[in-house]
Amino acid sequence: QVQLVESGGGLAQPGGSLRLTCEVSGLTLDDYAIGWFRQAPGKKREGVSCISGSDGSTYYRDSVKGRFTISRDNAKNTVYLQMNSLKPEDTAVYYCAADKLSFLTVVQDFCVVPITDYWGQGTQVTVSS
Repeated sequence: QVQLVESGGGLAQPGGSLRLTCEVSGLTLDDYAIGWFRQAPGKKREGVSCISGSDGSTYYRDSVKGRFTISRDNAKNTVYLQMNSLKPEDTAVYYCAADKLSFLTVVQDFCVVPITDYWGQGTQVTVSS
């Protein structure tokens, strides 16, 4: 019933930009936090950025601060990740996920410890010359 579908991945040059989209169905975004996570081959999954569907509060991991921006459109049940100044180390499969806000104290909790069953299938981001 609950589905999350990522799109917007692809190939970008270092210094370039991509915008990822997460379309959510089967839940009301106002009651959930939505997060972007990424995983490169042989590495652990890491939280990139998360946003509250209620008050719009956000969290970014240090390595993407100033380069990435998360936003949401509650009317469309959609969350975006604008990625600028891309670096090769941003290469990974990017996933979006959802967790009920009532389970969280702050949105950072979700990005650091994403305990949820609601995950998308992922979209590949490759940053290379």
